[in-house]
Amino acid sequence: MPAPVPLAEMPARLEAFLTAEASGRARVIACKPLAGGASREMFAVDVSIEGGPHAGAHALVLRRDLGGRIYEQSLERVDEFRVILAARSAGVLVPAARWLSEDPEVLGVPFFLQDRIEGETIGRRIVKEPLLADARANLPAQMARELAKIHRIDTTPLAFLPRPPAGISAAVADVASLYGALDRFGEPHPAIELALAWLAKNAPSAAELTFVHGDFRIGNVMVGPDGLVGVLDWEFARIGDPIEDVAWPLVRSWRFGVDAREVGGVGDRAPYVAAYEEASGRRVDPAHVRFWEIMGNVKWAVGCMAQANRHLSGQTRSVELASLGRKTAEMELDMLDLLGE
Repeated sequence: MPAPVPLAEMPARLEAFLTAEASGRARVIACKPLAGGASREMFAVDVSIEGGPHAGAHALVLRRDLGGRIYEQSLERVDEFRVILAARSAGVLVPAARWLSEDPEVLGVPFFLQDRIEGETIGRRIVKEPLLADARANLPAQMARELAKIHRIDTTPLAFLPRPPAGISAAVADVASLYGALDRFGEPHPAIELALAWLAKNAPSAAELTFVHGDFRIGNVMVGPDGLVGVLDWEFARIGDPIEDVAWPLVRSWRFGVDAREVGGVGDRAPYVAAYEEASGRRVDPAHVRFWEIMGNVKWAVGCMAQANRHLSGQTRSVELASLGRKTAEMELDMLDLLGE
């Protein structure tokens, strides 16, 4: 797989790319790394464009691949770009996508640029920062209403999105996929095996299918003083069960130490679910939510194993990736607690 070009080379290459794409002379004023995910790099890029339809100053975020995936069904950059365009057309709070490149001659790997919005994305700050107290009060209902909009995104032009096989529910398909992923690691994980057996037995046989974000939680939303500013990180979008999105922010890992607040460390479950029901017109069965909450712990446990394996295999040497492996045990405890309830 081609390697990303180093930071020192990025400004000149971006200037050439944007000058061609924007039909105006582009100058990169600044390009600096941002805190990113384990499989993607992000950079804050300030650009000035002289002439053409995009003339002016642009504050942008660049997202590019690092190599490897948490899940095989995660989207390539070109498809994530298209998803963002569709979400914005549906009225979802998402920063506008501007320019896309799949040409390895530019930055070595696929990337896209989108508008940069201001706010906080670091989960541990969102759940504890005193200046964000009002935001925390508003976030659960805001997130619920945004999910209702996300689940109404028209999937007709998004035929590339992963979806369950015909005649198989999203829940049943996910259980089978996770069994396969676990088997590939060749490690004993009896807690995960127990949870998967329970999930297989209790999987909803049929459920409505909609667009789902796939990673909607604190840490993947931009938060300002009054609450939700934008929804980020669309690489796991697919066709699936909308209640998976409802349950994902409830997974304990996304509470960032404020465990008493079940919705991402910022709010309570009942009003959050009620706000989603009101905004979506969809009744939410608590047992359906609990199923996807347990599934969420299994998915993240297997995801952490996959990320640690990237380091252990030598594919991508990283202390961050290695450290994720130990978190598998945390999800195993959480799934056992949920099964015990």
